[in-house]
Amino acid sequence: METTALSLPPLTGTGEVITFYSYKGGTGRTMALSNIAVLLARQQNATSPVLMIDWDLEAPGLHHYFDHHEERPGVLELFEACREQLMRRGKSSALLDEEELAREVLAAVGWEQYVSRVDQGSQLYLMRAGRFDDSYGERLAAMHWDQLFDSCPALFRCFADNLARHFRHVLVDSRTGRTDSAGICTTLLPRKLVVVFTPNRQSLEGVQATVMRATAYRRSHEDEQRPLLVYPLPSRIEMGDSVQRAQWRRGDPQQRISGYQPIFEQLLSTSYAMPNISLDSYFDEVQLQQTRTFAYGEQLAVCMDRGGDRFSLTRTFDAFLDWLAGGYFPWQSSREIRLMDTIADARRVLAAGGARALSQPLALGLNQLGELYRGEGRLRQALTCFEESMTLRQLGLGEDHPDTLVSKSNLAGVLRSQGQLDDAQFLEECVVEARERLLGPEHLDTLAARANLAATLAGQGRLAEALAMQDAVLEAYVRMLGAEHLLTLACKAGRADMLFQRGDTEHARIAQEQVLAARKRLLGAEHADTLRSKAALATTLLRMQELDAAGSLFDAVLQAQVRRLGPDHPETRKVREQLADVQMQLGGPVGARIGEQALVPELHQDGAMDDYGDALSRPLRPRGVPSQSGLWTRAGDELLALDGHLSASRPPSR
Repeated sequence: METTALSLPPLTGTGEVITFYSYKGGTGRTMALSNIAVLLARQQNATSPVLMIDWDLEAPGLHHYFDHHEERPGVLELFEACREQLMRRGKSSALLDEEELAREVLAAVGWEQYVSRVDQGSQLYLMRAGRFDDSYGERLAAMHWDQLFDSCPALFRCFADNLARHFRHVLVDSRTGRTDSAGICTTLLPRKLVVVFTPNRQSLEGVQATVMRATAYRRSHEDEQRPLLVYPLPSRIEMGDSVQRAQWRRGDPQQRISGYQPIFEQLLSTSYAMPNISLDSYFDEVQLQQTRTFAYGEQLAVCMDRGGDRFSLTRTFDAFLDWLAGGYFPWQSSREIRLMDTIADARRVLAAGGARALSQPLALGLNQLGELYRGEGRLRQALTCFEESMTLRQLGLGEDHPDTLVSKSNLAGVLRSQGQLDDAQFLEECVVEARERLLGPEHLDTLAARANLAATLAGQGRLAEALAMQDAVLEAYVRMLGAEHLLTLACKAGRADMLFQRGDTEHARIAQEQVLAARKRLLGAEHADTLRSKAALATTLLRMQELDAAGSLFDAVLQAQVRRLGPDHPETRKVREQLADVQMQLGGPVGARIGEQALVPELHQDGAMDDYGDALSRPLRPRGVPSQSGLWTRAGDELLALDGHLSASRPPSR
């Protein structure tokens, strides 16, 4: 039967190939791909061309989700034609470079006649598995993918690149299991790999092994040094059983359930050489729920529940696209993504010739993103954001504008945490002078600025000056706010840290005990500030060689931090190391809880979250990771707490 070849102009940029893979059937992989394809085709006023490829040749079914499709040849016939072209060339093909040979073969075969449009309201296209005639099974059995690859190793990579020049997104529905065709789809074709799984051991172990093989291949083959972004997609999640849902997500040692979130955190951490990543925000949003409505037949949820309320599959697919279509890593939080999108929009406005006043939304977004990074311990990224935010505010608002002073103070705090104390001191002196002049010596913002400067002076070893300044701030807080106001307690804790640095452990201990008791009563035993006070007191007790008391406090903090932040958060690791130090001095086994037989999580190698901005271009190359040691000082910790309380007393939007 004669078919009409499709004609599509090349894109102005380059599209991307995304493979959807599942180790076992029954995961809803094809359903997920078809829904995502519809949503992608609706983007940019439905002008974005999207191609779906049904590469599950042994069990094709993608075409059933779409009524409007032609009986065309598909994947099988296209690569049969490629095989024939290679056979015709015979020995002469050895004279050509691999990529040149692949391009010649693909140009001779063409892809247009194998693609048909399946939606008249958008540019959504389909390449079927093949023409399902009586010879299909026999022809499929005769297709040896390994031999085709050996005859032209660049063929599949060039095939993907060729389609990416005409389609914004190419979504490949891969074969399940460990087959040659599945290897092509997961290793050779994609820029992004979506691994769809259900919460059971077979599915998890299968996709885990596939990701490891794909990333290892990309690392070890010189011609395949291309980025590969991996997105785990849990599917068929039963929303009505919250206990099992939590067990299979987080893990349950008593039930011998590892938990898919820890599995993928470790897997992606290893693959991208990124220590201590968290998928909390990602899996909070991305779980495809089991629904009776879509349990039967081939139905497109995004075409049926267009309302997209919070209980719909459409809302979940939309959330998944925030990461997938935006090219964000799964360990980036939804809040970070929203801020980065806001910043990108603001940059586009400025690039289009926006007025100087329009630079302030960009400065605001950068400041908020910097605060997020600082809270996560990613100080290098926070520093970059705060520097640009401050520069924009200086140019647009002036040196003494309140927003400019906030950016200066934020930048100084990060510089202090990184040990750049002279630079921090200069900025903080500027902030103190401006706030005293504009607001008066006892305004809360002025007092906060003086407390920040005192912390920097203490870090420089100028403890007498620092204590005098801190005492004046503390006296003002007590007089104005009372002895147990949160700001007063934060200031008192900072003063105790200075006493500790001076070697006055007895007075530091008394102050720390008072702050801990007040915070525990006001905020609760596991509030972040209460845990910070416990850790500070434990450090003082350790210095005083009261090891049992120090160990008990560190142990209590560790257990709380594991529950709050997870076992690999920088604050959790720091406390774990401090507890290990106590245990070594006590002569007991490292990892044993003080006074109990239960074990805490094993020690992990220290390391800071490196800047992953360049991981997109080199995500699979192992690289050195700077040490986390010395990242936080005790005074810096309390100062962050102080900054946090102050932000609650004024609009955080600055």
